[in-house]
Amino acid sequence: MGTKKKAPLRVKSLTAGRPPMARPPKSISRKATKRLINSHHQLEKRRLQAVARNDKAAETAIAADIEALGGLARYQQASLQGQHHERGGDSSRVLMQWLGIDDNSKATASQPAAEKPSSLTSAPLRMLEVGALSINNACSASGCFRMERIDLNSQGPGITQQDFLQRPKPQSDSERFDIISLSLVLNYVPQHKDRGEMLLRCLNFLHEPGMVSADDTKASSTPATDDDIQKYFPSVFMVLPEPCVANSRYLTEEHLTDMMSVLGFDLLESKASQRLVYYLWVRKRPAPSFIPRFPKKELRSGSTRNNFSIVLQGT
Repeated sequence: MGTKKKAPLRVKSLTAGRPPMARPPKSISRKATKRLINSHHQLEKRRLQAVARNDKAAETAIAADIEALGGLARYQQASLQGQHHERGGDSSRVLMQWLGIDDNSKATASQPAAEKPSSLTSAPLRMLEVGALSINNACSASGCFRMERIDLNSQGPGITQQDFLQRPKPQSDSERFDIISLSLVLNYVPQHKDRGEMLLRCLNFLHEPGMVSADDTKASSTPATDDDIQKYFPSVFMVLPEPCVANSRYLTEEHLTDMMSVLGFDLLESKASQRLVYYLWVRKRPAPSFIPRFPKKELRSGSTRNNFSIVLQGT
């Protein structure tokens, strides 16, 4: 009786003995994203109002409601979801288009490579990105800027956890920036006076008009001699939800322009989409010795208006 041959040993896949990998969080629908962000904004506003009243019970209850929504981390996940290309993409791409550079540091179709701002890819321009959610946006990928990123709740390496309103003021020009990005930041600041304070603080952190970062990072600053550099910097890139400007009782584009003009900025570029408005404000004049007060004042009436406002306390 012949010996029975053994069945060949079946080699299992290396993955067979591994535990299942963690799955990435499910994508949030556009409707759910908008609802979560709006709810978070409203609750945070009510929480700060309770703090101002010294109402500890209300503050605790509202904080619990915010945590029930997933807290700041969930809010940021929704904001990151909004940056996906299918949701309209990264807002800094608009800035890159204004500068004549696309996501890959190439010229745009309307501006050939020979005509794009030649100094942008070689100059040591510094950008402070306030409210940064990612280190992979268009500005970071362009190679035009030495990036510094801050956010109230850092999402990982490359983003410093810091409140811009609490950031120590620069001690020298080497600590100042050529451009500050406030993309969907002002609308998240709950108090209208703090929004104005944020704009005022930009004057401290930007170079003076006509000056840009020096080649030597230890040097103070240098005059902007290139026409393209001089045209665009120093500046503030601002993005707001469209209703904040188009449908507010207390803020219109004209009112915002007047406010920025008082601070020494001229509007160089603007764009409006269905959901967002984009602005590039270039610093043209030094900080004024006197700043008039811009109070919360009704500019448009109507029951369907929202209450977004920016208040400058003045000097």
